[in-house]
Amino acid sequence: MNDIPSLPDDYEFSADPGRVDVDRVHRWLSTDAYWALGRPREKLDRAIEGSLNFGVYDRASGDQVAYARVVTDRATFAWLCDVYVDPSVRGKGIGTAMVAAVREQLLPYGLRRLLLATHDAHGVYEKVGFTALERPEQWMVLAFE
Repeated sequence: MNDIPSLPDDYEFSADPGRVDVDRVHRWLSTDAYWALGRPREKLDRAIEGSLNFGVYDRASGDQVAYARVVTDRATFAWLCDVYVDPSVRGKGIGTAMVAAVREQLLPYGLRRLLLATHDAHGVYEKVGFTALERPEQWMVLAFE
């Protein structure tokens, strides 16, 4: 986990929640992300408010091109979610570099674990150290939806 994939030079990572383009993130998630299709804006606003938020931005235009959100107690546990890269910049390593930068942002908290769920992006997360659950039989879920 010592290798930190870097963003292409034309892009920058930010942990500043004030930079998040919430309209763009809502459009991405509610219309194109299988896990959040139809998510109401009010629900996204609450999720953003209660989370750490990260983005990748085009240096020239300032436009946001990727987003990730982390739900955490900032002591023992975190959940990485709502990771999205705009289709126009996919394939440039932006997703992998963003997740690595998020991981680095979380290190000072001394968390015991960072979890995520993905249907189709295991390869992206494996590049930055994620592995399958060692004992999935110990984990349970209470689904409200």
